[in-house]
Amino acid sequence: MRKTSVLLLALLAAPAAFAADPSVSIYALTDTGVGDPIGTITLKDSSGGLVLTPKLTGLPPGQHGIHVHQLADCRAVEKDGKSVAGLAAGGHFDPAQTNKHLGPTGEGHKGDLPALTVDDKGNATQPLTAPHLTLADLKGHAIVIHAGGDNYSDDPKPLGGGGARIACGVVE
Repeated sequence: MRKTSVLLLALLAAPAAFAADPSVSIYALTDTGVGDPIGTITLKDSSGGLVLTPKLTGLPPGQHGIHVHQLADCRAVEKDGKSVAGLAAGGHFDPAQTNKHLGPTGEGHKGDLPALTVDDKGNATQPLTAPHLTLADLKGHAIVIHAGGDNYSDDPKPLGGGGARIACGVVE
């Protein structure tokens, strides 16, 4: 067998370590549904937890709440006679049913992530580490970005006060 063929066979039989880390496509949300793509978030397990590396554009500058939500659905849903962006994703991922919003290092919602920082040009590229999550936890859920920041408390506003859902992607 030729050396090239042996090398090709070795690469094809190589362990998954050579595979690229999975990424989630993220889309802008509107009151009528899912809009244009705004980038991706790459996911990778680490000894410190799940690392989420965003490559996002077109977001409002500043801090934004970002969470893993219960359902793998980013559609708008009608609530009280009004279409609400991303409402089909459900609430924050909370498999232990803590009903507490305590941030990424707290013992509340498992879907609480560190705040997403967006620069003055609308780009988000700083990695986030979620110490209580693994890649396996995210499968079948949505990642949702909110309009405002997150104070990791239910006071003075529920769920950290992040407000409207402005972007979303489904982890398959």
